[in-house]
Amino acid sequence: MARQIKIFDTTLRDGEQSPGCSMNLQDKLDVAESLARLGVDIIEAGFAIASPGDFQSVQAIARNIKGVTVASLSRALEKDIDAAWNAIRDAESPRIHTFLATSPLHMEFKLKKTPEQVYEQAVAMVKYARNLCGDVEFSLEDASRSDPAFMYRVIEGVINAGASTVNIPDTVGYAVPEEFGALIRNIRSNVPNIDKAVISVHCHNDLGLGVANSLAAAMAGADQIECTMNGLGERAGNAALEEIVMNLFTRKEYYGMACRVDTTQIWQASKRVSKATGVRSQPNKAIVGENAFAHESGIHQHGVLANRATYEIMTPESIGLPHNKMVLGKHSGRHAFEERLAYLGHRVTEERLNALFDEFKALADKKKTVSDRDIDAMISGSSSGVPEAYKLDRFVVNSGSSITATSVVRLVTRDGSKVERVSIGDGPVDASLNAVDKIIGGSEIKLEDFSLQIVDATDTGADAQGESHVRIGRDGRTWNGSGVSTDIVESVLKAYLSAVNAMTYELEQERTRG
Repeated sequence: MARQIKIFDTTLRDGEQSPGCSMNLQDKLDVAESLARLGVDIIEAGFAIASPGDFQSVQAIARNIKGVTVASLSRALEKDIDAAWNAIRDAESPRIHTFLATSPLHMEFKLKKTPEQVYEQAVAMVKYARNLCGDVEFSLEDASRSDPAFMYRVIEGVINAGASTVNIPDTVGYAVPEEFGALIRNIRSNVPNIDKAVISVHCHNDLGLGVANSLAAAMAGADQIECTMNGLGERAGNAALEEIVMNLFTRKEYYGMACRVDTTQIWQASKRVSKATGVRSQPNKAIVGENAFAHESGIHQHGVLANRATYEIMTPESIGLPHNKMVLGKHSGRHAFEERLAYLGHRVTEERLNALFDEFKALADKKKTVSDRDIDAMISGSSSGVPEAYKLDRFVVNSGSSITATSVVRLVTRDGSKVERVSIGDGPVDASLNAVDKIIGGSEIKLEDFSLQIVDATDTGADAQGESHVRIGRDGRTWNGSGVSTDIVESVLKAYLSAVNAMTYELEQERTRG
């Protein structure tokens, strides 16, 4: 029987630490739900003490997401551990994840502590955490650059103190597979009580070896792999969950290992994370990139048509990739639409289903057929659960190569009032966003990033949908938004207002908390 590997997902913690990847509370809950549906074993929901918002999101995930262990990261300090425990204590299966650096470089220059002081703090804080929670994980930060003898001693000490999982991170992506595998084997051989804990690994991708190092460690005896959807994370990111899982799935005879992840949920989870963070995977990204199952070469196309295995070592269906057009139109009924939502992995409330069906009908009036990707985009572009302080009512643009672009935009505010402003700009999009800023008083808002793509690359007609993603900034903080429409300007306006509403809601919540 294949050895089972636990998948520890840290998209909501380490992934969110990527520049520009901040998520609001509803985004985090949606991502956590996708991860639970995917079948990960542990969700690291955040760093509870980092901010009131982080605490609130960790607590909300702990209270609402079932069937999975929910963890919060904490430094090896009592106040951090207390915050982590208070955030996760209502979880079905809570875990405190505490860490302390053990490399000479970190101990001397960051912690300014001796090895003996680090050892004593690690053991004491694991004991403290274990008195609060029955499941404690301890990470030796920068383990791959730590002195092996000291590392063995710390591992033995924290296991005796109550750690049920010890994590061996390659914090700066310095290791290579052969030596990282040897490191795990040496830990198993030199730590007397290692059989009383699960060995975990957490590999960064600075040299592009995060997945390779993680798999080498698992082959050497690690039973838990920490990773993120789409490989998000600080600097060059973390080991990518989808790549690890599909390695185990596609090469199961070689690895002799398995995990409980439902691979057919990978595509949806990847898109959910992209939408929440506003960061899209590069087209040639393994497994979830837009080109991962694309074939342009004539030789390749001929081979795939003759036998898909010639150039596809896994099928699009194995990751849940929608591959065919959805034969639904303006005459389609609610039941067929609801069935298709379920097939695509979307679970929505009755109220939201009603709203989505209305959107579907409106889209079907504009398009002859509606694809699965159109449906996915509709879900992503609809209300994220954040209250709408502003909603697009209508807009009119006047633009051309020989005139200054002008836009008139009318928004509906939360009290039902309609406010209209006109503005000029460098093109219809710029003029429209300037008009919005006039309405909301957005002089301090900066548009930091904007991207637009066709929802379905096979749909090149005039009725193709455009999906816009924007990132706005204010006072050093950022918020993401997305919008979908067959009209490019409308999709950008929807995306911009989505980000503005997220910003407005978050700032109002902070003022309420005092």
